[in-house]
Amino acid sequence: MTTKHTQHKPSRPHEEALVESLRKDPQFATEYLNSVLEDGDQKEVMLAMRRIAEAFGGVSELAKRTQLHAKTLYRTLSPQGNPEFKSLTTMLKAMGMRIAVESIKSPIKTPARRRTTAKAH
Repeated sequence: MTTKHTQHKPSRPHEEALVESLRKDPQFATEYLNSVLEDGDQKEVMLAMRRIAEAFGGVSELAKRTQLHAKTLYRTLSPQGNPEFKSLTTMLKAMGMRIAVESIKSPIKTPARRRTTAKAH
């Protein structure tokens, strides 16, 4: 009795596959980051930013594109990172993205202003 051996593609870590997907499809990278921003906490957002940075050449390449120090970027993208708004927008721009605001519910209604009438003298 002979058994057939099927060849399987070698498996690879999820992280590696995700970074490759982000690299191949910048629109997917944008959707991925938006999803994390919608549902994640700050640590998850920083992890997503690190993954996207890795997909687009790594922190050293991002440092060149942003003209920020690599050491600063490593610290910023750490799980405890808390980037300044300017640094965040600079990094996103270098990755081909930007911050946008989207309404999540109806705006708060303000009470109508009462008309004031001028008093006649």
